[in-house]
Amino acid sequence: MTTDVHVFEAHAPDADLDDLRARLAAARLPEPETVRGTPQRWDQGVPLADLADLVEYWRTGYDWRSFEERLDRIGQFRTTVDDLGIHFLHRRSARADATPLLMTHGWPGSVAEFVDVLDDLADPADVDAPAFHVVAPSLPGFGYSDKPATTGWGTEKIAAAWVELMGRLGYHGFAAHGGDWGGNITTVLGGRFPEHVLGIHTTFAEGPPGLTTDGLTATERRWTEETHHFWRHRAAYAKQQATRPQTIGYALVDSPIGLLAWILDKFAEWSDTEDSPFETISRDRVLDDVTLYWLTRSGASAARIYYESHNSLDPGLRVDVPSAITMYPRDIEKYPRPWAQERYRRIIRWTEPEAGGHFPSLEVPGYFVNDLREGLAAVLATPR
Repeated sequence: MTTDVHVFEAHAPDADLDDLRARLAAARLPEPETVRGTPQRWDQGVPLADLADLVEYWRTGYDWRSFEERLDRIGQFRTTVDDLGIHFLHRRSARADATPLLMTHGWPGSVAEFVDVLDDLADPADVDAPAFHVVAPSLPGFGYSDKPATTGWGTEKIAAAWVELMGRLGYHGFAAHGGDWGGNITTVLGGRFPEHVLGIHTTFAEGPPGLTTDGLTATERRWTEETHHFWRHRAAYAKQQATRPQTIGYALVDSPIGLLAWILDKFAEWSDTEDSPFETISRDRVLDDVTLYWLTRSGASAARIYYESHNSLDPGLRVDVPSAITMYPRDIEKYPRPWAQERYRRIIRWTEPEAGGHFPSLEVPGYFVNDLREGLAAVLATPR
């Protein structure tokens, strides 16, 4: 590491936690939704009973300090890139043959998405499994990274900052993984910085625009229809954050109930569950994520990544480094392989699991780790 990298420890003031509990106790909640039944009861958003139960647990049972301690045990650091402070987790492997791996989260996620998988990736119990030195940064405006004070921090600039970050850690060649915005950034990394990126694994594989459905299988056509339906009927949050992040930001920074509902809605809708995200994701992990947003007051600043980069992936960008792609069945965007390979021109491994949604490291962590290992092993074994 260079001297530009500094150890960071998380510790929220007791007064901030007391204020959170007081706000939760004084919450004003609306009347119940007017739809009933499963899954229809979610049609208008987060049901009142579900939110009220989670708010009570957040106020009386949830332990933020244990999450802070876990982050510290993993290893937290900060550095400054282009005058912006960047926070990251750095879990080094004990293995001499470990490969540097950059993992990038998205929205409404955070580094909380990765805490359950970092140890297995760094020091697998199976000595024959690949091991990784894992670096998981917080996106600009998210968590303990600084909030940009000017425009310009879109995915292209973030990708360049990640290359600088990895270089400061001594990782001049590395693999990269991401989903959601992290998948977009991983695509930019593979396309713009092939001299540094050994290969990528992503759950996001957006093809170039204007491709035809001719020749697609029935399943692939269904994927395109579901993705189109999502963006036409279920993506009001993205339009809001892409056009008016400051406006929604007031509610997200001032009201813990508003923040919780805004984020919980996505964990519920985008996970591979029938009625509740807690069928596969723990309440604590969701609250770790939401509380991190709350304590860092990053509701508005995180939303601005949509203002900076919504629909901005360069149509002409091509990825020539080896790529492994996983399409989880309940993810919100699924692109057929014939479309993906128009952009990712060296797809070494393509996987379609039977279960999992938008948050696989939380929903199916065991499968996620094995799939990531096997995908990157195939990628790293491919001659460049």
